[in-house]
Amino acid sequence: GLYNVHGNVWDWTEDCWNDKNNGNPSDGSARTTGDCDNRIVRGGAWAYGPDHLRAAFRYWNQPHNRNSGQSFRVARTL
Repeated sequence: GLYNVHGNVWDWTEDCWNDKNNGNPSDGSARTTGDCDNRIVRGGAWAYGPDHLRAAFRYWNQPHNRNSGQSFRVARTL
C-alpha cells in the first residue's frame, strides 16, 4: 500500500482544467480538452487545511509556476 501520501504536496496531473468532471474519459486516460493552459493538481499540500488533504480534491495551476507545495509522483506497475 501507500504510506504518507496525502497532504505532502499537490500532485500534478496531465489533465486540462475543466470546472466540472462531466466529460472525463471513462478509461482513466488524461482529459486533454478544456483550459489546457491550466493543469489539474490533486491532494492538497502541507500548508493547506484538512478539507484539501484528499485525493479527490482538485485545483488548477499553470505548469510553469513552481512552489514548495507542488510536485509529481512517480509510479510504475509491478
